[in-house]
Amino acid sequence: MASEVRHGDCLEMVRGLPTESVDLIYVDPPFFTQKIHSLVTRDRTTKFEFSDEWKSRVEYIEFLRARLKEFRRVLKATGSLFFQCDTSASHHIRCLLDEVFGDAMFRSEIIWHYRRWSNSQRNPMPSHQNIFFYSKTDDYQYHQLFDDYSPSTNVDQILQRRQRDEHGKAVYARDENGKVVHDGHKKGVPIADVWDIPLLNPKAKERVGYPTQKPILLLERIIGLVTSLGDLVLDPFTGSGTTLVAAELLGRNSLGIDIATEAVQLATQRLEQPFKTSSELLRKGRETYVQSDEDALTYLHGLPIVPVQRNRGIDAILKIAPGENPVLIRVQRRGESLADAAELLHNAGRSKQPATLVLVVTDPQQPASLFNMPPTDVVLVNSTSSELVERLADRGIGKL
Repeated sequence: MASEVRHGDCLEMVRGLPTESVDLIYVDPPFFTQKIHSLVTRDRTTKFEFSDEWKSRVEYIEFLRARLKEFRRVLKATGSLFFQCDTSASHHIRCLLDEVFGDAMFRSEIIWHYRRWSNSQRNPMPSHQNIFFYSKTDDYQYHQLFDDYSPSTNVDQILQRRQRDEHGKAVYARDENGKVVHDGHKKGVPIADVWDIPLLNPKAKERVGYPTQKPILLLERIIGLVTSLGDLVLDPFTGSGTTLVAAELLGRNSLGIDIATEAVQLATQRLEQPFKTSSELLRKGRETYVQSDEDALTYLHGLPIVPVQRNRGIDAILKIAPGENPVLIRVQRRGESLADAAELLHNAGRSKQPATLVLVVTDPQQPASLFNMPPTDVVLVNSTSSELVERLADRGIGKL
């Protein structure tokens, strides 16, 4: 991919770009904080600094107006602009964007939410920034992204097709034999306008010591929403170069501009070795009310499953092709007989019209008795640990 960083005032630099040549413009300018922002790198060898001080709000808005007009000119008809700001001037910026792009081109106000752990002010702690999403025309690129289902969602019910009855009420669809009709695996929930993406950890390798540095995860989401492979992404206030790194990782071309020599050098260095920190917080999730049994799910690690919440009999559903009946899985609990575990799974799956019910055996010392066999629709599958115990016993090796 072609990535370039230019030094200079973005107004003059963008004036030199062809009309309708850019697919996405991400604008992260000074926020009108009336402060000088500075930060020293962890090794204390470099200090990055920029001024966000203005004579008046009028001066600030005029600074943005001149640049936004040029940004709109270079956007393709299918292009979009994302403008990041905070409460310092967000209300004025929204009116300015309506003026330059037209209020009909407003698509969304995205709230980037994050956690912070200190606040010396006598007011609720600021924990979000605003991102205004505008398109140039109604014919703009948009690629729907999806989030995982909430832990409070009954995933097993979502996989059942819904239809309207004669009274207009949504009911579960059934075929001519009265059996439940399934839709198969769903992609998830279309992303909303509140994005819970954590700030960079102070010790993250991705952090470069630049004030106001944004996480690559945030820019990847923006770029993924409205661009395709090979498209051109413009960041006229490049700063640390996060947008360019995200574009590089996603296979997009990019152009960054910054008036600070240090920022240009930093962005150029990051492009030479693009790197993204993975977020354990996002991977594990914040939800403290998850009701799936995490110990049970460890036996299913590596399988393409959707964990099921709020269901005593089912731990997970295997991801399968659309239209196929579901494979429902339960893991035997410690101290639970196979017969009891199988009965719970059988009862839970009774109304789901499953293709298969699978019970993962974790305790081979508690087999079902001859007079209390598991239901015939339940398939028993040994877990790795259970299989190991049995194989060692076959060789005369005692309990582990």
